[in-house]
Amino acid sequence: MILVLPYLLSASPVFPVWPTVLAIAFLGGIVLLAEALSRILISDPEFTRKVVHIGAGNVILLAWHFNLPAWIGISAAAIAAAIALLSYFVPILPSINSVGRQSLGTFFYAVSIGVLISWFFPQQPQYAAIGILTMSWGDGMAALVGQNWGRHRYRIFGSTKSWEGSLTMAIVSYAICCLILLAVEGNLWSSWFIPLVVAVLAAGCEAISKLGIDNLTVPIASGGIPFLLIQLFVAH
Repeated sequence: MILVLPYLLSASPVFPVWPTVLAIAFLGGIVLLAEALSRILISDPEFTRKVVHIGAGNVILLAWHFNLPAWIGISAAAIAAAIALLSYFVPILPSINSVGRQSLGTFFYAVSIGVLISWFFPQQPQYAAIGILTMSWGDGMAALVGQNWGRHRYRIFGSTKSWEGSLTMAIVSYAICCLILLAVEGNLWSSWFIPLVVAVLAAGCEAISKLGIDNLTVPIASGGIPFLLIQLFVAH
């Protein structure tokens, strides 16, 4: 056992221990921070949920940087989905699902992460990053802006949205997609034009969502569309 221990603690290609531990610690810290805010400091459940929503999405950058195997991300997403579904029925983590309305958004969020990782890791992680970060930052910031500064409301399919929130969703989505494509593909016309398509699509999916389904449609569309467009018009 003593001879095997150093091998188990090494960041091997089969199981990169330290990057995995770092990613788990990062996610655990986000959840603990949100729980502390929910229970001690802040009474607004939507704010604390968005702390998890925005913070957790950034773990994809760690997975990308350390080139983690897809099975690790898929397994983590499956566990997160199970916990989110349980928390929907039993309030074990108020910071995740206590938003004052029926929503499976956190469950769909975890599912979308698993789908994107299984689709794009490890060969093309940039598209998984686009989808997940568009969901975490775009939707998160749109909700906070819309609730605090949204003055121009509109209703669509029974849901009330604000133009300020939708515009925020589009701007943040464009910025994320543009920055990642510029970093990976270079300064091409596609790196500037394709994010426009993603921005409009992401804002549209977020606007028509019900029961948190945008946490599934936005990331999958935001990651899948640039991949398909680049394969059609850029890749040789």
